[in-house]
Amino acid sequence: MKNFKNKKLLYPILGILLLLAVAFSNGFTKEKNEEIYKYLKLFSQVLKLIEDNYVTEVSPKDLIYGAINGMLNSLDPYSSLMKPEEFKELEIETKGSFTGIGIEITIKDDVITVVAPIEDTPAWKAGIKPGDKILKIEDKPTKGMSITEAVKLLRGPKGTKVTLTILRNDKDIKEITLIRDVIPIRSVKYKLLEPNYAYVRITNFQEKTHQELINALEELEKQQLKGLILDLRYNPGGLLSSAIEVADEFLEKGLIVSVKGKAKNSEMTFEAKPNPSNKKHPYPIVILINHGTASASEIVTGALKDHKRALVLGQKSFGKGRVQTVIPLDDGYAVKLTTAFYYTPNGVCIDTIGIVPDIEIPMVELAAKEKSKNKDEEDLIKPWTSPEEDFQVKMALSILKNLKEISKLNF
Repeated sequence: MKNFKNKKLLYPILGILLLLAVAFSNGFTKEKNEEIYKYLKLFSQVLKLIEDNYVTEVSPKDLIYGAINGMLNSLDPYSSLMKPEEFKELEIETKGSFTGIGIEITIKDDVITVVAPIEDTPAWKAGIKPGDKILKIEDKPTKGMSITEAVKLLRGPKGTKVTLTILRNDKDIKEITLIRDVIPIRSVKYKLLEPNYAYVRITNFQEKTHQELINALEELEKQQLKGLILDLRYNPGGLLSSAIEVADEFLEKGLIVSVKGKAKNSEMTFEAKPNPSNKKHPYPIVILINHGTASASEIVTGALKDHKRALVLGQKSFGKGRVQTVIPLDDGYAVKLTTAFYYTPNGVCIDTIGIVPDIEIPMVELAAKEKSKNKDEEDLIKPWTSPEEDFQVKMALSILKNLKEISKLNF
């Protein structure tokens, strides 16, 4: 038996959809308006067909929500409609704390794919790697699943379990059970490797990242530094504004990044500003990157690389050169929409391409790899958690010791 309440909701919705075509006429050409009217009419016909003939009762709200999400998901993997609870969670996350397993995901080749695990989180400790394809979350296949849906399944209360079915290197399938936890707030870690040479790791870009970096550098520079290793490996990105602040910290002048989109207000350029703090960092820098270095961390890498302010060492980065804008809507909803591409100072958009390091060096410590006889054991090797034993850090340190002047970075 049909739900009469749903029908009472449905008919006004059909009328509103058709009226929308008239509203569009103020902003579009006649041809564009006719095309929009044509397909809104088609949409209303399908909606009516579902209501009258679909085998079970469906809420008009769910149908409209699904249609909007389908429209946004058809644009790219990063655009989506956010429900009120998801929008609130995003706001909490950018401030530095949320509960889940600690991974950044995207859709690559129509599959939910790991961009990078966040350091010291359940995903990191369980050995989740960039490029891992998530085939199932619990017993739910992820084929056709949006990022928003996947995130909702991955997040949950602290202490609860979630099992992922992972495809690694397109051949090895694994089941990994993780226990959700509060994801760490701190995004900057640092230590003095030896007198005059420092190591700073940025795990992601949040509101407080720049201040955390300033605090770290103030402490480290008490030792009169001769060189700095900036580790952006497995950094999945974060806030554009935070990346610009971090890049500006090491640049006296010049373009950091340009952003170009269709809307006039989406075209922006961000320049470095001379300030007293810049003068505190007159030493060479080596940046470490890998295939888990994405988005905001690629902006920092691209800026310092193009200005010859840093030497880049490691493996090619992920290649996410799209800017998402979160646009609030009525009733607590929001749309996360790709509004622009970003370009490095040399005018390169690295989307799907990535940044190629100046010196390519594999990540896994060879000595550690040789010691391990068990393949699964190799998967869990994370030499970068102890910088002194990290092969790439050792190479970076060796390079810094042989760079007597910043100008020698101009190779």
